[in-house]
Amino acid sequence: MAKKAIFIDRDGTIIKEPADEQIDSLEKLEFVPGAISGLRSLMNRGYELVMVSNQDGLGTASFPEKTFWPAHNRMLSTLEGEGVRFDDILIDRSFPADNAPTRKPRTGMLTAYLGGDYDLATSFVIGDRMTDIELARNLGARGILIGHAGNAENIDGCELVSDSWDEIARHILSADRMVSIVRNTSETRISLTLDLDGHLPSAIDSGLKFFDHMLWQIPHHAGISIDLKCDGDLEVDEHHSMEDIAIVLGQAIDKALGSKTGIDRYGFVLPMDECKALVLIDFGGRADFVWDVEFTREYVGDTPTEMYSHFFKSLCSAMRCNLHISARGENNHHLIEGVFKAFARALRMAVRRDVFSYNLPSSKGII
Repeated sequence: MAKKAIFIDRDGTIIKEPADEQIDSLEKLEFVPGAISGLRSLMNRGYELVMVSNQDGLGTASFPEKTFWPAHNRMLSTLEGEGVRFDDILIDRSFPADNAPTRKPRTGMLTAYLGGDYDLATSFVIGDRMTDIELARNLGARGILIGHAGNAENIDGCELVSDSWDEIARHILSADRMVSIVRNTSETRISLTLDLDGHLPSAIDSGLKFFDHMLWQIPHHAGISIDLKCDGDLEVDEHHSMEDIAIVLGQAIDKALGSKTGIDRYGFVLPMDECKALVLIDFGGRADFVWDVEFTREYVGDTPTEMYSHFFKSLCSAMRCNLHISARGENNHHLIEGVFKAFARALRMAVRRDVFSYNLPSSKGII
């Protein structure tokens, strides 16, 4: 599997940059608020941390090395004391006028990361200058600019502008849990954006009002975000729309779970009014479906009740999970709504990721 990296600027990003742009004494050393905790939260999360810094004229009379290293080493020791260690530290010593190939935003210092061993498209560059965003573009990585969000809009190559390290860390850790899928067939046209951590707004339009009501239970009770639009051949019947939505939603969940490191993997149960709905989920990588729900009506709203078992079976196959559903009750509306709520709560438990542990939830070491 290709490795991933976060390339992080130093001055103005980790530590505050003084007016003269040289941190050449311990008195000038001051951390950017939230930088230490933000960096610590990124440790051991599947990314290598690489510091990439331009230090104009380092080693010349204008910036003697003896004035640089004390503050730099104090910064590193402070970070290490808080559990933050860099896998690599790259410092360019040239002046801007030198046009050195190693100076950011050029990539001369980063040749070790350009040989194909790193998935740069899922790697990040974090910095406080436009040269850092240009570096991200040159690498084919994802750019994050340190600054006020209102100060920059529509910057090419920049997907987040923020002065909050907490927001930056959350954005990176959620990045692989956001998925967009477009699926067009002769029967349906579906677009879906899913965020397992629920940071995006939700919108649902399946073309079936009661089915929309059921699908809305998932973001409400699972704490995830779903933006779904389906244009289906409802003039034929409801089958194709409900089946294809299940396939796309299941594929999105499976893809967003990625390697499944750190997730809780299992989830279960919820009663509703006079109904009892039991849902068991295991994201173990194998599909097994059990359905034990009996309806007494052919339709609830504009949706045929016979389609719900098919919906969840298709969803189960696409998610590659064990999904067992059992429900009893008298009111058919409450019965299927209980099933969706129970599914959502079980999903919430199973996809939850432990921010303190990225262990794979399997004694086999693989899912």
